[in-house]
Amino acid sequence: MTPRAWSNKDERQYNHIRRNQIQRGRSEDLAEEIAGRTVNKQRRKEGRTPQSRTQGTGNPNKELPERTRNELYNLARDLDISGRSHMNKKDLISAIRRKRK
Repeated sequence: MTPRAWSNKDERQYNHIRRNQIQRGRSEDLAEEIAGRTVNKQRRKEGRTPQSRTQGTGNPNKELPERTRNELYNLARDLDISGRSHMNKKDLISAIRRKRK
């Protein structure tokens, strides 16, 4: 199943890669995953979709230290913590905890 935001070219590329992966002996699920990741990577390269690492605040069920620095940065941005761009992961965790109190 392909996302709606894809162009016709993206659809054709996805189907081509998927068929080739199946011919090479990959399972249907794995072939779909490889094809989808490849198309999305190309779309990111061309600037047609945002970089995945710059999105999201991570799983809310995870503790703060288990999240990535980028996820913590996005959370700090949502909480309007100033100076966040100069903070490392440890500083971001401290600032988020202070702001949440």
